[in-house]
Amino acid sequence: MTDIAVRVEKLSKRYRIGGPQARYRTLRESLVDMAAAPARRLRRLGQPSPENETIWALKDVTFDVEKGEVVGIIGPNGAGKTTLLRILSRITEPTEGYAQIKGRVGSLLEVGTGFHPELTGRENIYLNGAILGMKRAEIDEKFDEIVAFSEIARFLDTPVKRYSSGMHVRLAFAVAAHLEPEILLVDEVLAVGDAAFQKKCLGKMGDVAREGRTVLFVSHNMAAVRKLCPQAMLLDSGRKKMAGPADSVIDQFLASTTSEISSTVALPSGPADAPGAGMSLRFFTEAGTPQAQFHAREAWRMVLDFEIFEPTLHVIAAVGLATLDSVSVITYWSKPKDLEPGRYIVEFECNLPLKRCDLQFAVGLSSHERAFYYVHRIGHVSISEVASGQQPFRTAGGGFLSSLQQSEIRPVAQVGGQSTHSWPAAI
Repeated sequence: MTDIAVRVEKLSKRYRIGGPQARYRTLRESLVDMAAAPARRLRRLGQPSPENETIWALKDVTFDVEKGEVVGIIGPNGAGKTTLLRILSRITEPTEGYAQIKGRVGSLLEVGTGFHPELTGRENIYLNGAILGMKRAEIDEKFDEIVAFSEIARFLDTPVKRYSSGMHVRLAFAVAAHLEPEILLVDEVLAVGDAAFQKKCLGKMGDVAREGRTVLFVSHNMAAVRKLCPQAMLLDSGRKKMAGPADSVIDQFLASTTSEISSTVALPSGPADAPGAGMSLRFFTEAGTPQAQFHAREAWRMVLDFEIFEPTLHVIAAVGLATLDSVSVITYWSKPKDLEPGRYIVEFECNLPLKRCDLQFAVGLSSHERAFYYVHRIGHVSISEVASGQQPFRTAGGGFLSSLQQSEIRPVAQVGGQSTHSWPAAI
């Protein structure tokens, strides 16, 4: 008989919009609601009550996860991914349905979850271990490994309320991954850490999976989900849309979210207090023809159109290229320039030796003081195969890049009826 670690049956969670929740709120949510109540009552004077408006964060979600399975949970923002993990972690209760968990659960859902702010990092390690049902001797055995992984030994006896968000994540992940939970729940909180620590965490999660423990991993990083998770589940608007092999689920999700191929992308407005904003991103061939489908080895151009609303020093415009899996390829930067109010363009030539792929983009504007405009996961450009006549019948190798160098084919010298060749001397 199959050993089920997580069983979810018709799980639903309803929230009221604007009104207080009927029950099952966390202590922090209750305190915030109490503090905000007087101001909320003043705002509602003369306005219709919104208390009957509700939203289903999850609706009729059913699935099983076998012991030792590693499952990625993906979907757009607001799909219900975090709500699902909060219910599985017993942080909140479902409105309908149920979830059965077989095994000790370790959770990393948001910065600071499960930490007491007045306690030190050392004390919180032991507190979290006790919550997981571990004996002190078991925690002692893992203590040095947790501290070494978190890289915060200097601050171990400092109250965690003084930790930065990055320090919170380092310690929280180290505790969650090393105190040997049978089921590990990890949300997108890893995005808070620096790139080196994220890589370290993903490596540790791979180790946990190989040890036969169950992992549920929520992420917008499709490359990480492909690498770590053989299986995946797609949530959208609170409902399960698809479950199965990770590659198939991710491809379905990307196909549904990727914008149509177009040579012009209108950019959204930025923050109200920003000194400028992007207007459009356009793509052209080298000859100047608007286009969004190019051959590999073909150079093409990007033109960023933006507006500055007030005199701004040291403005830099940038366009980043990434795969649809959110794997960064390259970022192009403009030279810094002091700008007066007005409309500007900056042109970037893309002559990368890209192989067949699809690209999306990020656009950023910054001044000497701060980044004031940023949008990502916009646009869609397709790079097809090398033009006919320039490619072999079957190409070798893989990756995103294709060599720009086209070496000459030379005849082999004949000496005494035998073929010979010589290689350049080693450098």
